[in-house]
Amino acid sequence: MLLDGASLWFRSFFALPEKMTAPDGRPVNAVRGFLDTIASLVTTHEPTRIVVCLDRNWRPDFRTALIPEYKAHRVAEGGDGTAEEVPDTLTPQVDMILDVLRCAGIETGAADDCEADDVIGTLAVDEAADEVLVVTGDRDLLQLVADDPVSVRVLYVGRGLAKAELMGPAEVAAKYAVPRARAGTAYAEMSMLRGDPSDGLRGVKGIGDKTAAKLITAYGSLDALEAAAAQPDSGISPRLTGALEDAADYLRAARTVVTVRSDAPVEFSRGDQLLPPAPDDADGLAALVEQLGIEASIGRLSAAFGWF
Repeated sequence: MLLDGASLWFRSFFALPEKMTAPDGRPVNAVRGFLDTIASLVTTHEPTRIVVCLDRNWRPDFRTALIPEYKAHRVAEGGDGTAEEVPDTLTPQVDMILDVLRCAGIETGAADDCEADDVIGTLAVDEAADEVLVVTGDRDLLQLVADDPVSVRVLYVGRGLAKAELMGPAEVAAKYAVPRARAGTAYAEMSMLRGDPSDGLRGVKGIGDKTAAKLITAYGSLDALEAAAAQPDSGISPRLTGALEDAADYLRAARTVVTVRSDAPVEFSRGDQLLPPAPDDADGLAALVEQLGIEASIGRLSAAFGWF
């Protein structure tokens, strides 16, 4: 089970009221929601290994060098261009969450100049033995769905855990009208064509979701579409041919920017990824429970991991 850390604690923060506070008055809504999410996922899906995947750079240099607009609208005002705009009461809760994960012995993974997506992509592609479940609120990770060499499924929780969608190649193909045989890659190519304002990706002028899906399905791949558009007898309309030509530099860059890495130099907090049979630091966890007032959430986490 690969958890998209920031995606999940952002959603926990906005799903639960800030009136959930520690004894000293600090908000802990994201902490409680995130821990309850892990407990629910582990109870329901019974993974044998788990990694909470983290951003070390939410706007990696290798992406912004190609498309400077990448996530630029999310940069916090008055900073150096590297800080993400995050609610003031969420920022300290991230440190709280990481402290709980460390004391509990729950594995985290991160890589230099990489987003959590790249960590997830690398671990999913590298896996050769077990089924993989990716849990995220980011549709970009639908590009990872696969049946071979192991099953890779994405549990999309963008509308909350209660309305989570379990997506594999068949589901992605059916929902987005892309070829099932290469559903993950086709989804990524469709995303390149249509663009994604939430990530600052402009896409190709005049191409939306439906047109992008139809083009990828008709031609089989983005490479084949661009090759066909370069042929005068392709039958592709002059308008579309012109739009693809105008966007050639963007599409070349988007292949790297949109595609999650499968070769990230992932570093782990512990190294074994196994569900902890007991907290790594029981005293530290007990202190956090007292400081943050998260007895109920840690109780649910303990039950999920079988600590009592």
